[in-house]
Amino acid sequence: MNLVSIRIITGDVARLVDFYERATGVRANWATEDFAELRTGSGTLAIGSTRTVPLFAPGSAHPADNRSVIIEFRVDDVDGVHRNLAGFVDDVVKEPTTMPWGNRAFLFRDPDGNLVNFFTPVARG
Repeated sequence: MNLVSIRIITGDVARLVDFYERATGVRANWATEDFAELRTGSGTLAIGSTRTVPLFAPGSAHPADNRSVIIEFRVDDVDGVHRNLAGFVDDVVKEPTTMPWGNRAFLFRDPDGNLVNFFTPVARG
């Protein structure tokens, strides 16, 4: 089994796609105005409109309502990413910090309030 993608449901697909394109440097592939994907070498971040929810089951997902999932991206230089996103990311949760398990992590919220973690594994001393 392989995890293929994580999908975010949002009320404003274009805004969220713009945000993730800028934050990750990955260009989105648009299927329709209601659905786009940012594909990386190891997985895909899908962004879908609230208009797509009834296709699964009416009321099964709600935009801007996540308080339990962290969307994580492994990057080569988390401090460089932090510098590049200074002034762009409005809601910083934690400045780059080396975590006890050996990752240097930068946590922030996207425009819908989803928690995002950019991290770089570092040697533990």
